[in-house]
Amino acid sequence: MEIWTLLLFIPACFALNMTPGPNNLLAMNNARCYGFRSALIAGLGRLTAFSGMIALAASGLAVVLYTSETLFLLIKIGGALYLLWIAFNLWRSEASPLSDIEKSRNNLGLAKQEFALAAGNPKAILIFTAFLPQFVDSSGNVHTQFFVLGCTFLLLEMLTISIYAAFGLYLRHWFNKPKMAKRFNKACSTFLAVSGVNLLLSRQ
Repeated sequence: MEIWTLLLFIPACFALNMTPGPNNLLAMNNARCYGFRSALIAGLGRLTAFSGMIALAASGLAVVLYTSETLFLLIKIGGALYLLWIAFNLWRSEASPLSDIEKSRNNLGLAKQEFALAAGNPKAILIFTAFLPQFVDSSGNVHTQFFVLGCTFLLLEMLTISIYAAFGLYLRHWFNKPKMAKRFNKACSTFLAVSGVNLLLSRQ
């Protein structure tokens, strides 16, 4: 792979990664509630899901999945319902003091939540089937190029998680009062619910 191709890929990919979405919002909220380290650990669940999608894209199976209306619809419905479920629980959640929340944190559970949210987003499949191949030279070793691009994507995704988590820590100072925290939870819940409905109504 030529270095110029990679230099073009990095800024375009990073802009894509930084786009506000359910997973990035979740990372920000995890950092606000449980701390920076827990948000990063939870983000590994997202990276695991994306790694699987990259592997599928490299093998060509993702194209089959994306062009299958039935499988795509099932993933879309499952992802949308999971988004709505998270939104429902976040809306009903009590604004407990941060010290109490930190004691009850479960990093494995947070990672599973990130994984499920990423795996249930069919638009992520489109990223790996339509975006990554644009930077692959078919005359070269396709699998090696996918590996390099995939690893770069995952590194930039981890950087994105760190940035959103850092912002979540900043929000701690503004939403450490139960009343303000509850308002923030409801705002996040509304965003997730809108994302879930949008996913349900969106076409392939």
